[in-house]
Amino acid sequence: MAGRRARTGRGWDAGPPRTGDADPSVPPPRRRGRSDPTTDPDAGRQAPPRDEAEVAREICLRQLAVRPRTRAELAGALAKRGISEEVSAQVLDRYDEVGIIDDAAFARAWVASRHAGRGLARRALANELRQHGVDGEIASEALGELDEETEAETARALVERKLRTARGEPDAVFRRLVGMLARKGYPPGVAIRAVKDALAAQSAEAAEFADRLDADALADAEGDLDRPDRPLD
Repeated sequence: MAGRRARTGRGWDAGPPRTGDADPSVPPPRRRGRSDPTTDPDAGRQAPPRDEAEVAREICLRQLAVRPRTRAELAGALAKRGISEEVSAQVLDRYDEVGIIDDAAFARAWVASRHAGRGLARRALANELRQHGVDGEIASEALGELDEETEAETARALVERKLRTARGEPDAVFRRLVGMLARKGYPPGVAIRAVKDALAAQSAEAAEFADRLDADALADAEGDLDRPDRPLD
């Protein structure tokens, strides 16, 4: 129709706004969880720095929640997190005083647990305590609770358990079992005697082989089995 104005979409004939279209005359709603710097007095403020000793204590407690730790282990954890030596010493001294950390108790528990659970001998246990930072004198006291008789009994029990599934000629089985005990820290004499006695009780063939063994001579010949740098089982 001539003279009729085209619709602009903004006059009397404009259609209703589509869903999702923003009305420019209505301010957008404020989002929750965000502070408005024009109205929130705490906006832009930074949290005050935390006390270094408090941070150090939290680090120690998290470490101790996993398992008991030695003083050296906690000191290493604090150093990795950038705690100063002075603050570290203060916190650890306090933990020593109240008994939260106790290297002597740690060493005793470690020796008892690892000997019973893994059958480790004193040499292997001494190596592990050293790796955990236990002082040599404290380690010696803890290892002193494991006597030679108990160590020999454990060695024999380890051999008997392995013999149940061992396959091969007696001489090959003998070498494997002696090597197994050596890696667990047993001296050559203890290892050879334990295997010899266990073989003697296994079968006639193994007993005949065991009778030909000179445990003392073999212990001297196999002295390199007692090297502290050998890997442990």
